[in-house]
Amino acid sequence: MTASTETGREPGRARVDRWRTKAEVLAEVRRSPGLTRVELARRLGLSSASVTETVARLREGGWLCEHRAPVQGRGRPTTTLEPAPDGPRVVAVDVRHEDWRVGLAGLDGQVSGIVTARHDRDPQRVATALAAAVGDIAAGHRTVAVGLAAPAPISDDGLVRATELAWDAVDLGPVTAALDERCPDPVPLLVGNDATLAGVAEARTGAAAGAGTAVYLTVEVGLGGALLLDGLPHLGAHGQAGEYGHLPFGDPARPCSCGATGCWGPEVDGRALARRLGDPPPGDPRSYALGVLERAAGGDAAAVHAVCGVAAALARGVAGLVAVHDPDVVVLGGLARGLRAAPGFDEAYRRGLMAFRRDDPVPVRDAVHGDDGTLHGAAALALDHATSAEGLAESCEP
Repeated sequence: MTASTETGREPGRARVDRWRTKAEVLAEVRRSPGLTRVELARRLGLSSASVTETVARLREGGWLCEHRAPVQGRGRPTTTLEPAPDGPRVVAVDVRHEDWRVGLAGLDGQVSGIVTARHDRDPQRVATALAAAVGDIAAGHRTVAVGLAAPAPISDDGLVRATELAWDAVDLGPVTAALDERCPDPVPLLVGNDATLAGVAEARTGAAAGAGTAVYLTVEVGLGGALLLDGLPHLGAHGQAGEYGHLPFGDPARPCSCGATGCWGPEVDGRALARRLGDPPPGDPRSYALGVLERAAGGDAAAVHAVCGVAAALARGVAGLVAVHDPDVVVLGGLARGLRAAPGFDEAYRRGLMAFRRDDPVPVRDAVHGDDGTLHGAAALALDHATSAEGLAESCEP
């Protein structure tokens, strides 16, 4: 996850420091909406006066609102802190292999007003269409950041190199062009890998919530994922960790679009199903896979056989990652959820585990957020920046 555009100014340390306590308060309210001022002060070790001043500033900025709390026993009535329903917004963008989705989120991270459209994979036309969609959905709102999920590794420079889309090094900075024309300051664009962001959503409010170490895997076109430590993704030295689909778990003779041979991803997606069924390589592997899964669910014997073979290849790889990372939980998203339901997945997973793990195997769970996980993660990426001390200094001070 990386920021691909800057605001054109670098806040000084003193300027940013003025917002650190406010950022901590926002983070706490995001985690636990409905806190009272007393609870907030206790959690953050703040004085009553500091909480009063901080909350007042955040209310003025439109981030928070207060509601009278239910009276419990004697004592002065108090209030609870909630995200302001009409407060600042972030835009969440999910670029997929066949289409894109755009939605709007407030401080609570819930994405609404989602619009979607198919694309032809031309990077310039995709960026132009997204810029228009982002501008339309943000109209009438104070937009403070855009989070974009891309189906590709993201470099330190923010460029998207999506081999499955034949994108060599694409700059999606123009996505915020329509917002920049209307806003006094450039709106920051934060770009992250789609699987990583979906993993973040599961670690915060999904199937991996509360796990100290979790592995998230998703199958779309190829396979991606993330290692999550206390809810944060491990990004690696250059922001490109989590490319599990390019582990050499596949046929050593089979080339991958990434340039390597023997990658795991082509063994577990629609292309693998097509090979097992004797069909030509599908133009849209994800849509093709959905069709095969539907046929298998209906009892088509050939489809069942193909799905079981691909599911076993996925399960063996999951067992390998358990040996590497020793996670509390493995969460499967995208098409991997359908493969996990196939007969033989659990047995292939157990057989792939080291013997000492088989009596109490690491649980493998379906993603809670389903196909919306990436959008939730993109919103979280944008909100993490917008509510940080640096982001607040950028958006709240002239």
